[in-house]
Amino acid sequence: MNNAGNRLVAALSLPRYRLVKHINLEFARNIEDKHFILLKSKCPDSLQSLELLNLNGCQKISDEGTEAILSICPKLEVFSIYWNVRITDTSIIHLARSCKHIVDLNFSGCKNISDRGLQFVAESYPELESLNLTRCIKVTDDGLKQLLHKCLSLQSLNLYALSSLTDEAYKTISLLVNLKFLDLCGAQNLSDDGLSCIAKCKNLISLNLTWCVRVTDEGVITIAQCCTSLEFLSLFGIVGVTDRCLEALSESCSSTITTLDVNGCIGIKRRSRDELLQLFPHLKCFKVHS
Repeated sequence: MNNAGNRLVAALSLPRYRLVKHINLEFARNIEDKHFILLKSKCPDSLQSLELLNLNGCQKISDEGTEAILSICPKLEVFSIYWNVRITDTSIIHLARSCKHIVDLNFSGCKNISDRGLQFVAESYPELESLNLTRCIKVTDDGLKQLLHKCLSLQSLNLYALSSLTDEAYKTISLLVNLKFLDLCGAQNLSDDGLSCIAKCKNLISLNLTWCVRVTDEGVITIAQCCTSLEFLSLFGIVGVTDRCLEALSESCSSTITTLDVNGCIGIKRRSRDELLQLFPHLKCFKVHS
């Protein structure tokens, strides 16, 4: 998007855009801090009604830019800024000070977000519904636990590629009784014990356990027995599961599962389409090892 920053400032200077609610600047590579600083200076009232701000892939934006734009968005509810390695916990502090109504946050790929930032999220947004911390590699068990104890309204939690987390944090996920979507891809330290605690999230609809290499049948069977509304389940790359967990899933979740990925699960045998539909009548996508 060429000249996106200048065009944004020009548009928001016009009266007809004063009530804009959604701004999507995803991968607008020419957006820089200076544009948001100018926007705050030139038309500070232009974003008073803004509810959604998408800065995904805007890699030239730093904490200085987020401070400027967030300070004039008092009604913001959704903030997404994935794939930005310049922002730090300071941006979360600006967010918490200026935007009191946040329910959806995406910090995927923001590698400088740490436990300190999560502390501000935890203290500021107890009604948070969706959080994406994919590849936020500075986040530790302590930071995640603190957040999960406060943000009990979470319905969607993405912890993709946070391989340093342990069962100490994963067990705390059990507090999220409203959780529907959980992505734990690459959770190398997740054990059956931790997964059994997560099974207390009985409203789960989507669960990604790709490359959770310590998980076995025992953990998956507990999930099957407790999370009977599952529609999507990925066990990709888990060699410790067998047909035992598949049978348990069929017994408890046959009426709901539509997508099941067992690619790389060498303990699960091949099945014909008819055999699969006998186990899971509503199955639309089944991925099996070659």
